[in-house]
Formats: sequence, C-alpha cells, structure tokens
Amino acid sequence: MKFPGSVLASVFLFVAETTAALYLSSTYRSGGDGMWQALTLLFSLLPCTLVQLTLLFVHRDFSRDRPLVLLLHLLQLGPLFRCFEVFCIYCQSGHIEEPYVSITKKRQMPKNGHSEEIEKEVGQAEGKLFTHRSAFSRASVIQAFLGSAPQLTLQLYISALQQDTTVGRSLCMFLSLLSIVYGALRCNILAIKIKYDEYDVKVKPLAYVCIVLWRSFEIATRVIVLVLFTSVLKAWVVLVILINFFSFFIYPWILFWCSGSPFPENIEKALSRVGTTIVLCFLTLLYAGINMFCWSAVQLKINNPDLISKSQNWYWLLVYYMLRFIENAFLLLMWYLYKTDIYMYVCAPLLILKLLIGYCTAILFMLVFYQFFHPCKKLFSSSVSDSFQQWLKCVCCPCRRQKSSESIGKTDLRSPEDRDETPSSSKISSMPSQILAADELCSA
Repeated sequence: MKFPGSVLASVFLFVAETTAALYLSSTYRSGGDGMWQALTLLFSLLPCTLVQLTLLFVHRDFSRDRPLVLLLHLLQLGPLFRCFEVFCIYCQSGHIEEPYVSITKKRQMPKNGHSEEIEKEVGQAEGKLFTHRSAFSRASVIQAFLGSAPQLTLQLYISALQQDTTVGRSLCMFLSLLSIVYGALRCNILAIKIKYDEYDVKVKPLAYVCIVLWRSFEIATRVIVLVLFTSVLKAWVVLVILINFFSFFIYPWILFWCSGSPFPENIEKALSRVGTTIVLCFLTLLYAGINMFCWSAVQLKINNPDLISKSQNWYWLLVYYMLRFIENAFLLLMWYLYKTDIYMYVCAPLLILKLLIGYCTAILFMLVFYQFFHPCKKLFSSSVSDSFQQWLKCVCCPCRRQKSSESIGKTDLRSPEDRDETPSSSKISSMPSQILAADELCSA
C-alpha cells in the first residue's frame, strides 16, 4: 500500500502556515498596525474554515452521527484528526485480513498502439486511504489559492511599503509560496487523474520537478507584478482584480446558459437544488481564484457530469498565457511610469526584464512538461510541438500572402514612362507586320 505522504505534506503546510500567520498577526497588534493584523487573520482563518468544510463534505460527515468529529472540525483541528486516522488505517492495513475487496479495472498506457486492461483488487483500507488522499488534495488547492496566495501578496506588499522584512514575515511568505506551489502541483495531478480516469496513471519524479519549477516561476512573477502595480496605483488594482476574477467566475456560467443544458443534479444525491447551486458557485469561485495567479490546468464545464472538460485544448492554453504575458507587461509599464521614491535605488528596466524572463521561463518549463514528461502524452491527439508548428503556419501564411499581394501591387503601380521604356514582347512582335503593311500601301 502506498505511503500517505501527500496527506502528511498537506497537514504540515496547513499547521505551519496557520501558526506563522497567527504569530505575525500578534506582532502587527503589538506594533499598532490594526489593519495589517485584521487582513492577516482574514487570509489565515478563512481558508481554515473552508478546509474544514471540504473535509466534512468529501467524507459526508454532515449526514452521519459523528459529533466528536464535528466538534474537532469546529475547533479547527479536523486536519490533524484526519491525519491521525489515515496513519492508523495505514499501520493496521498489513495486520488485518479484509474479508471484502472490490475489483477495479484500469487501462495501461498504450504501447505500440495497443492498450491492455488490468484488474486490481482494492480492499476497504485502501479505499479509505484513497478517499482521504482525495479530500486532502482538494483541501490543499483551496488553502493555496483562497488563502496562501492573498496572504503572500499582502505580506510582500507590506514589505515593499515599509522597505523592511522581518524574520516572521519572511517565514510566512516562504510558507505561503510553498503552499501555493504545492496546491498548484496537486491541481495538475488532480486534473490528469480526472481527465484520464480510466487509465492507470503513474507520474514520474522528473514530471514533479518540472511542474514545481513551472509553477514556482509563474506564481512568483505574477505575485511580484501585482505587488509592484498595487504599490503605485492602489485604486486601479481593484479594477484589475475585479476584471480578472469576474471574467473567470462568470465564463463557465455563460457557457452553461448558452448550451441550454438542464441544471446538474448528479453532484451529490443528498444535496438539494440550493445546495447544488452553492457548491457550483464555490467551484467557480475556486476556479477564478486559481486562474488569477496561474493556469488552472482544467476548463470548468458545468454542463458536464464530471464538471470539467476532458479534452486537451491547446488553444485555451495559448490564449491564456499570451493574454497573461501582455497583462503583466502592461502592469509593469504602468509601474515604471508611476513609480515613487521608494524604488529610488531599484534599477527598474532590469527588474522588468527579469520578471518577463522569469515568466517566459515558467512557460518554457510548462512546454517541456507537456512535451516530454506528461504521463499521458501518448494519448494526445497532437503534441505541443505539432500544435506550435500549426500555429506558426497559420500566422506565417497570411504574412506571405500579404507580401505577395504587395509585390503584385507594386508592379501594377509602375509609372507610364517605365512601361513605355520597357516594351513588351507583343509590341516588338507586332512592329515588323506594321512595317510590311506600310510598304504595301506605298507600292500600291
């Protein structure tokens, strides 16, 4: 049975980041910074509450008679109790013989064009561990993008204004960045497993390394760009955030309304129509929060039973990163034009160049992952390199046509004198016949 390392990592980041945020808020209180204390507590306690609700929802404890579990979640101790329960199940799994097992069928990755179907026996202990891993993976994504990402942006903004970074704030920012990268990693793995649910997916260590590098560069550059822009144009950053957030929040609902599909009822049988609407709104909220800072790796599709699109759409990936790069460049340009005296000793052009190169490095690691290390790359209808070549052809063909039309237009727009100076072959061939006709008329 696989060691539940992902559960241990999720609980460690949850406890460490919450503790660091509480300590940092106490330092703000002692320093008389009430606003920074309130915001730090908000971005710490809000994801804690959402994580507790997520664990209860995945394990379906609302409809079960478990008052002790509900009390522990109410005291924000749910993840610790779940982690203890996971390791109890893991330690007892090899000593107790299970009377009932279930058989699951998975397809292997195709080799030489053929894919074999394998059967695997899954005991009750392994099934419980799978549920726990799934719950903690979702909780890590929620904590990362609804708590850690705003927390990191806030603390970096405070450091930029005060031109100083304390040890507690540095530790909190480091843990927040680690939590965001881990949440983005879990988001990628969840997307792969949901899209290719019928296949036995095995992610190699190099794939994990590539994803971590991709997400680290992408998230770090994005947060720094937002902080720089906020430090000089505080009022306009609200408009930027609202446009980004509501664009990704409303877009899945627009697709759902345009499709004319019935309202989804198969999310959870115990939920009413109002409860299903709340769950869907929360999913779109999380979807918007992820895309605010990085690519979500999935496209939310409300009219789909799995709630995500399982097709690998390179077009949306290309559009997202092109628009995000243009937006980052525009925000950096605005910062450069309106920067204040706090950036007097900062080489602005060099900083802008570093941030843009950092974002391009993230895109490079993403392309390397999809081209070489994606566990299901054999199932792609077209690879990254093929799609890139097709895109280049689509871009270059209109340019070639435009150049050819311009060259034809130039030949047609030559001056009349040039045309008379260079007589055509038809004119030269008709000259002897005209001379012969004149001689005949003279002899007559």
